[in-house]
Amino acid sequence: QVQLVESGGGLVQAGGSLRLSCTATGRTFTTYAMAWFRQAPGKEREYVAGIDWRSGLGYSADSVKGRFTGSRDSTKNTIHLQMNNLKPEDTAVYYCAVQVVPATGLSLMEIRLYDYWGQGTQVTVSS
Repeated sequence: QVQLVESGGGLVQAGGSLRLSCTATGRTFTTYAMAWFRQAPGKEREYVAGIDWRSGLGYSADSVKGRFTGSRDSTKNTIHLQMNNLKPEDTAVYYCAVQVVPATGLSLMEIRLYDYWGQGTQVTVSS
């Protein structure tokens, strides 16, 4: 069993910044990828940014590219999401996810890739 602990959400004005963090803990496991998704009220959960743990390469969704940056501390199984120039449409619950089971044919953006999810942290951007 793997647990994910998220932190860093909150209320910010448009144009502001927030930094989210998520750490995966548990008994022996191998991290293959970690990512952030978000879900706004009445909308489906969508991919935000993620990192392939083996290569260290990351990918951000087009909607946040240039504003949000994912980074990791591989020694601590931790992923961060630096969010700059926040907009009201970024308001959502942000979820951290981790892949611990090898998989083929799935990209970082796909929900099915991930095996464990955090409980979510609220990000609210006021106009």
